[in-house]
Amino acid sequence: MSDGLSEKQRDILRFLEQFIAEHDYPPSIRDIQQGCSISSTSVVDYNLKRLEEKGLIRRDREVSRAIELLNRQGERRRRTVQVPLLGPIAAGIPIPTHPDSVAPLDIIELTEEQVRGKANLFALRVQGTSMIDALINDGDIVILEPRQTADPGEVVAAWIVDRGETTLKKYYPEGRKVRLQPMNSTMGPIMEDASNVQVQGRLVATIRSF
Repeated sequence: MSDGLSEKQRDILRFLEQFIAEHDYPPSIRDIQQGCSISSTSVVDYNLKRLEEKGLIRRDREVSRAIELLNRQGERRRRTVQVPLLGPIAAGIPIPTHPDSVAPLDIIELTEEQVRGKANLFALRVQGTSMIDALINDGDIVILEPRQTADPGEVVAAWIVDRGETTLKKYYPEGRKVRLQPMNSTMGPIMEDASNVQVQGRLVATIRSF
């Protein structure tokens, strides 16, 4: 084959990827034997040596379950997290988008460092320029953590109930009102009754469009 791997070695590599993704630690030799239906642990060890020679894995034989997947540069692969891209969100005039009622348009893969240990994240593509002073530009993708509350000054996806629209703004509760503050000196805030604003998510990260 073009990559120089036997079918058994490909099976082992796929098993390693799946096992580590599901369990957050590497499999044992016997796990690989059983998972790939291999006749003996010595056959597993032989094929792991071949994968190591090809620079696809790294092993520490003094430590149990010490198998690391490597990238093409010979570095340990970073684990990735899949985040659904649900659609657009306005950084300007609010536009209709409700995360709970939108099917994913795409899947974005992020590293664990980017998601900062957060779970169940979703992504929206920014439309508009009201958050440019926060370095969030038109066309950027924002990664959000589902939340129903936020601290003053946090950047949130806010659902404006009576308009049926979502907007990306800084969130400031002010008594019975909520101020949704753009980060653009040319734009004024959106003032709404607190009962008319639902926080849908808090900003975790921004992916630049350039």
